[in-house]
Amino acid sequence: MASRSLGGLSGSRSGGGGGGGGGKKSLSARNAAVERRNLITVCRFSVKTLIDRSCFETIDDSSPEFNNFAAILEQILSHRLKGQVTWFGYESPRSFWDYIRVACRKVSQNCICSIENMENVSSSRAKGRAWIRVALMEKHLSEYISTALRDFKTTRRFYEDGAIVLGEEANMLAGMLLGLNAIDFSFCLKGEGLDGNFPAVIDYTPYLKFTQSSDSISSDEEELRTLGSSGSESSTPENVGPPFIMDENSWFNKCKRVKQKYQLTLEQKGYLEELLRLRENQLSESVSQNKILLQRIEDSDLAHKLEKEQLEYIIVELQDQLKSYQSLDQLSAEVSLSQTSLDPGQSQEGDGKQDTLNLISEGKEDTPSLLGLCGSLTSVASYKSLTSLKSNDYLASPTTEMTSPGLTPS
Repeated sequence: MASRSLGGLSGSRSGGGGGGGGGKKSLSARNAAVERRNLITVCRFSVKTLIDRSCFETIDDSSPEFNNFAAILEQILSHRLKGQVTWFGYESPRSFWDYIRVACRKVSQNCICSIENMENVSSSRAKGRAWIRVALMEKHLSEYISTALRDFKTTRRFYEDGAIVLGEEANMLAGMLLGLNAIDFSFCLKGEGLDGNFPAVIDYTPYLKFTQSSDSISSDEEELRTLGSSGSESSTPENVGPPFIMDENSWFNKCKRVKQKYQLTLEQKGYLEELLRLRENQLSESVSQNKILLQRIEDSDLAHKLEKEQLEYIIVELQDQLKSYQSLDQLSAEVSLSQTSLDPGQSQEGDGKQDTLNLISEGKEDTPSLLGLCGSLTSVASYKSLTSLKSNDYLASPTTEMTSPGLTPS
């Protein structure tokens, strides 16, 4: 019986030990998940505070928001980072710069070589901090992180299981860092912020502010009354007075903050209204100028169209005149050739043809539109030759034509 009871006791103990081992594993997994979630959440808050602060002042090394962000990013990149194994089998601590230096080589125009060659930065941790500042000034921090995370083989070589850069949080990290490209940073790479002798410490107090609602404030007042009345029988209203005074001060401070926010919002509203009026004036001016330009374009198109029609009409008239002049040349040639073979009795018929030719040439006058647009053609030699056809000097009498050596048939 005793052996059985001991066996059962030992069995229960062994079973309890197995349950304790499973509980430890689940507890460690839960702690690792909470740690990763806390770092990612705080990183998101720090990015938001940086963006808000950049609207009012320049972000540099003296900005507490940036120092906190740099510490958060350094701890994220150092989360579960493997140590460097020496020749003797010992594992020495390693900085995240060793991982960034290898994984970010593929980034175009990267700053890895320039940071490696910096004279005033010697330690690996200081080089990592200098890289964060240079990447922010170059507006390429998100690109560096995305490129490093895509190199999964190198990431597995440098980090242990459960690291943030190996989990689903890594994609969130690259996305939230993209908003920092809109900020203009200004850093000095010779300050105390690059000192690699001290680890980075995160300040959680800016993100742990608790704002109570109106319901919670009323319940707190009731709790203060109950605590003050039940603390001791000899308690007097004077003992309960200080909490109410503190509440009044808190209400006064809250109203003061609300008033400041209201004034700031009112100033921003006036600025935006003035900016809106300015943009509306610029838009109206642009619209009026656009209308003027469109009217000019329409007028020029109409003028070009009229000019084209006039030129086409002139071309038709020139073609008609050219045909008439060619017919006159043929008639004159026929008359001159026929006069050589005709007798004096037939010369009268030739004179009749000549008169009809002169009448045709006299009836065909220059087009007024041609003279108006192209100018006077009296100085042109070809025009002289054409107008000379109107006179009877060119068409001589039959006797003179017969005696002329230039008009004798060959």
